[in-house]
Amino acid sequence: MNRSILLAAAAVAALTIAACQKQEAENPGQSEPVNAAQDAVGAAVGAVSASTLGANTVDGYVTNAAISDMYEIQAGQLASEKGVSAEVKKMGAMLVKDHTATSTAMKAAIAQGGVTATVPTELDQRRKGMIDNLRAASGADFDKVFLAQQTAAHSEALTLHQGFAENSDNPALKQFAAQTAPKIQHHLEEARRLEAGGTGAAPAAKKH
Repeated sequence: MNRSILLAAAAVAALTIAACQKQEAENPGQSEPVNAAQDAVGAAVGAVSASTLGANTVDGYVTNAAISDMYEIQAGQLASEKGVSAEVKKMGAMLVKDHTATSTAMKAAIAQGGVTATVPTELDQRRKGMIDNLRAASGADFDKVFLAQQTAAHSEALTLHQGFAENSDNPALKQFAAQTAPKIQHHLEEARRLEAGGTGAAPAAKKH
């Protein structure tokens, strides 16, 4: 049942993204509506994946958690470089630091738990598209796209880690997931705060 839901969501995503890519091909250059549609569809697919395969199987969890960390590190690096708001830059640096640490900790938990799952070494197509959208954004639009992605990505990751912590029978990975969830929760709360307008951007100078 869960797999059927995931496959259906993936099929819808593939069709939607294909339509977006066609639109982009007809109108060269990244466009905000196309990018927003891609990210929105990706978020929906990710949420289904996190709550089904990722939260209930070791292979699914390891794959999703590893790719999530890689995406967050790359997104954080871009935010540190391209962010307009000092708060966005600060969050970018935090993501790089924290997700590098969780990536290392997960590898240790995998070894301790005797897990034979293969840890991905590159992003999946969905996250590659999200990174491409960040690279294409500039100025204040970058901050907007980055924060929207972070709200969705950390909501997905929180579902993943909490679900696995509740359902797994692998002690080492179960403990890792339980310890990681609060960090993800903190990132999610920060993303929501900044998205709601708490970016700390300096006000525009008044004209005299």
